[in-house]
Amino acid sequence: MPVITEIADLKRIYKRRVPKMFYDYCESGSWTEQTFRENVSDFDQIRLRQRVAVDMTNRTTKGEMIGREVAMPVALAPVGMTGMQHADGEILAAKAAEKFGVPFTLSTMSICSIEDIAEHTSAPFWFQLYVMRDAEFIDNLLGRAKDAGCDAMVLTLDLQLLGQRHMDIKNGLSAPPKLTPPVIADLMTKWGWGLKMLQTKRRTFGNIVGHAKDVDDISSLHSWTAQQFDPRLNWDTVKEYRKKWDGKMILKGILDVDDAKMAAKIGADAIIVSNHGGRQLDGALSSIKMLRQIVDAVGDKVEVHMDGGIRSGQDVLKALAMGANGTYIGRAFIYGLGAMGEQGVTEALNVIHKELDTTMALCGERDINNLGAHNLLIPKGFEGEWV
Repeated sequence: MPVITEIADLKRIYKRRVPKMFYDYCESGSWTEQTFRENVSDFDQIRLRQRVAVDMTNRTTKGEMIGREVAMPVALAPVGMTGMQHADGEILAAKAAEKFGVPFTLSTMSICSIEDIAEHTSAPFWFQLYVMRDAEFIDNLLGRAKDAGCDAMVLTLDLQLLGQRHMDIKNGLSAPPKLTPPVIADLMTKWGWGLKMLQTKRRTFGNIVGHAKDVDDISSLHSWTAQQFDPRLNWDTVKEYRKKWDGKMILKGILDVDDAKMAAKIGADAIIVSNHGGRQLDGALSSIKMLRQIVDAVGDKVEVHMDGGIRSGQDVLKALAMGANGTYIGRAFIYGLGAMGEQGVTEALNVIHKELDTTMALCGERDINNLGAHNLLIPKGFEGEWV
């Protein structure tokens, strides 16, 4: 067992163990990747206020996200094809999240199905939904999520069409991977990954194959998927989904104050300030730069969560102190999963929790719920002046 002290340790192991196309799928953004990079680097501009001679005993990082008690305000974000990063990846990540006491969110484009997660876990999980043209498939998908005990739907609003991700195109990304000569050469160096994948039956999109009409193999899946993301999605569509789903609704992909106000008006239980990890609109501002003004606009009406760029417990603390009610990690837990399976996800959560707890203490706080702007030093003009 290697010594893991930071998320970067897991990333180094992850890169060695996972096929290149899936590493690149995780560790890349759209177009020039400006937004992808700034999601991370903009956290560095925010400094912490050190406070001393404060009683640091009896600390707690426990909080709530949409009424659910959590060990820390960190959820596992929905990540497509997680089961290609490690065999049965979604199941392993969900089990790790449940044991740790944080929410797990399953992507529509997961390898393991909704039913797989329900079978292997007991805690309710959240389900992320893409709006697609096939209304019958979506209605069935929501019914399956309800039957599985999902207590929140995360409706993604920022993927009506795909942003171009150069590496995915060049690598010929697919699940399972097509065995071209470059892929075969790469897989020969990732034999551990391959052996585990041979031992599972879950190698393609489990929520779709066998559930969508006329989709029963890889070739039919690709043609179906290419036509399904619905560019007609609008706020009236969101209202319809609010009526269809009788559980908690979280709207993901909010990066503008006006959109945040619409989400609150529609009756969302929470919004996620997000730019899809820098994988959609390249050139958009980072999530952390947009967070404070969105909190100021709607924080008294709806829970405000955020994702994008979180690689440490200090990043979590900064987001919470800027007003977020909760945060999400995507790449950080994927590094752990690809590196060491379920144990790696647990390691990622342990690292973030320890950093969060220690940083909170050194900022003079004992309760995560007492964090605020008083814990930060934010540079003037951090959000920028734009015309």
